[in-house]
Amino acid sequence: MTTTASTGTLSVSGATLHFRVQGSGPVLLLSQSGEGDADRTVDLVPHLTDTFTVVTYDRRGLSRSVLDDPTRPVTMADHADDVARLLTEIGDGPALMAGFSMGAAIGLQTVIRHPGTVGTLIAHEPIMPRLLPETDRIEHAAELRAVQAAHAAGGLAAAFPAIARHLGIDFTHDETEENLTPQPLTPRRRANFDFFIRTEFHAALDDRTDVDRIAPAADQVGTRIVPATGRTTRRTVHTYRCALALGARLGVEPVEFPGGHNGATAFPSATARVLKTVLA
Repeated sequence: MTTTASTGTLSVSGATLHFRVQGSGPVLLLSQSGEGDADRTVDLVPHLTDTFTVVTYDRRGLSRSVLDDPTRPVTMADHADDVARLLTEIGDGPALMAGFSMGAAIGLQTVIRHPGTVGTLIAHEPIMPRLLPETDRIEHAAELRAVQAAHAAGGLAAAFPAIARHLGIDFTHDETEENLTPQPLTPRRRANFDFFIRTEFHAALDDRTDVDRIAPAADQVGTRIVPATGRTTRRTVHTYRCALALGARLGVEPVEFPGGHNGATAFPSATARVLKTVLA
């Protein structure tokens, strides 16, 4: 299955974004998890382009999205402003957005900071400690700091086991669909992981978003927020609990997606079917 893609760059405050557009129909932005750039969901996108104009991008600081000043901290507000600017550039009205992990937290920020930019947001297991009660919030933040400490002491070789424990991922035994595109740990992907852990973890940890504003901001402009969880994510994982907490705030039950925290990449065709159902 192949699709024709167009790529572009967009100047935003403090950075230049690289983005990719494929397909036709309503605009659907996929906001990636972890170190994911515009290419991370290469197996998912072709299952969506018959229904949506699918937009993927490199977050500022990742891959081809270059920072004007690499020493300046990146914030969640920066990421939300980038999404709003990108969607305004590509579309002409409220867009659909599916955010995964870090991307889900960015989507929630966008709903608050830029009302009406997103018409429907699927927020899959967001990294957003402030959604949780105080004790759980402290534990979630401590896990993120533990990953950073492992990374500082031993690089990615030490950080990966800590990330796996934090997200309930078993890289050696987790099931996936067949014939997935290989995702080797190239120098660019390694650099993205380093940036994610060193810089973007701080963005999540330092975020002071008033989560009580999420529901009113969405209601004010009719934005639909759909919390989502992975079917096989352990119930003790904090990002899973963030999705439950978001659902409780909105008065809705989270939608269950295939796989675990990384289900969008491990089960792309099954994920696409759920996305089409939820966004229909």
